[in-house]
Amino acid sequence: MMFFRSRLWLFAISFGAGLGLFPSSAPALERLVFDLPVLESQIDFELGAAQSAGDLIDANPDFVELDRATDGAFVRLLNQVFNAPLPAQIEKVIEKSVGQPLLEQALIVVTKLVQVEGLPQDTSGRMLLEALSRASKSGQPTVLGLLRQIPGQAASINLSKLASYVSRLQRNQLAANLLVEKEAPVQIKTGLRMPLTGLWLSQQVDVQASHRSKPIRVVVIQPKSRANGRLVVISHGLWESPRDLQGWAEYLSANGYTVLLPEHQGSDADQQKAMLAGDQPPPGPQELRLRAMDVTAMLSAVESGGLLSRLSLNTDEVAVVGHSWGATTAIQLAGARSTDVKLAARCHNQDDPERNISWILQCSWLSKMNESSVEDSRVKAVVAVSPPLRLLFDPSRTSVLTAKVLLVSGTRDWVVPPVPEALVPMRDSGALEFGHRLVLAQDGGHFNLMAPANQLQPATLAPLILAWINEQLANPGVVTFSGGGWGDAVHPLVDVTDAALNLYR
Repeated sequence: MMFFRSRLWLFAISFGAGLGLFPSSAPALERLVFDLPVLESQIDFELGAAQSAGDLIDANPDFVELDRATDGAFVRLLNQVFNAPLPAQIEKVIEKSVGQPLLEQALIVVTKLVQVEGLPQDTSGRMLLEALSRASKSGQPTVLGLLRQIPGQAASINLSKLASYVSRLQRNQLAANLLVEKEAPVQIKTGLRMPLTGLWLSQQVDVQASHRSKPIRVVVIQPKSRANGRLVVISHGLWESPRDLQGWAEYLSANGYTVLLPEHQGSDADQQKAMLAGDQPPPGPQELRLRAMDVTAMLSAVESGGLLSRLSLNTDEVAVVGHSWGATTAIQLAGARSTDVKLAARCHNQDDPERNISWILQCSWLSKMNESSVEDSRVKAVVAVSPPLRLLFDPSRTSVLTAKVLLVSGTRDWVVPPVPEALVPMRDSGALEFGHRLVLAQDGGHFNLMAPANQLQPATLAPLILAWINEQLANPGVVTFSGGGWGDAVHPLVDVTDAALNLYR
């Protein structure tokens, strides 16, 4: 319940954002309508001079009866929604975000749920900013205050479209669930799941890079003993930090690998804090290229002896692991050529059957996509966990990738759904016929497959990541991908490579 309550304002801002797409020259919003197609009815809120949820209830006799029937639960819910305070820094956040591609893509999606008659749309965020400012100046910085400052006479939200989005998401997960039900999960080698503690050392270093205004902060995890001289880079996702994936690094280091975890300063956790404080705009499309350049700069620093020179690390054959946007970064480094062809053709179609939440981010990269190819021939093995993928790369380049790619997706990932973002692109590109592999984690989501630091037990994907890297770098170790044993009891892991070739055929 606390999780739900703490995020009520997110609904309000999203809804207000949809209404705020319309010019402020129109009269203030008087009526709010929720279409309920299943019940073949509507819920009307006469905003007018309403100062509270109680005023809204009193203005509609049907609401009075509904509140009685629910023993007051209905009015309590309305109070939570409409009287929720707006975040203190929201004006500064929107002000910094106006005109930014990421905000524009989010607003475009919201408009599919919200309709205001006879008014043109503005996806820049300027109208929303004006409404927020007026709500603050009126002394009512709440959801209801924001709605009363939205231009227009009446607005409606069509819940049937919301239902269609949910149905689309369910369809985009269905095939993945069917595959893991049909295929046997990989067996579990007990020794790979034993707790590992105190077998590595951790330090933070700075790497100078010409493409960044500040040095790149890098967490280094290295073995205390029996180092194998091999190097792995782990790239975090949007608004994450190295610590969110450090569990993988600790496991790899306990097995001999030296691991570098860069903070991608244009899209890391610190950038998110600055954005939410209104001090920075959202990550821009240029970050797609800059993140990959962060990794190449680190590898070059190691290669030249400017970083970790005493460790004698092999930089000719390196592995890169990534989660979410970090996984996309890893695939870029493997030689996938970025192209705007599919982005330009599909981003404007809100009814595309494969559209999912990750397209908000992918479509925000459109203006820089043709400039974002960053291949590094030193990268020979890639583990890409839940990458936004469908619209980004030229599939004809699969045969010339410099690295073998293992793509991992969770069957319940609603941010980057497994069918459009993993199964279909891997099948259509021909990647599965060139030695690249696809593994599904049963009941895995977008965030429960991550690996925070200092875990008591090895993270779900840790043995799988080790097995893939061992095999691709020809490094003798306790496990290899083809040898099996890297399964998991919490999220059974299924190699669906062969089955995916026949998906939908």
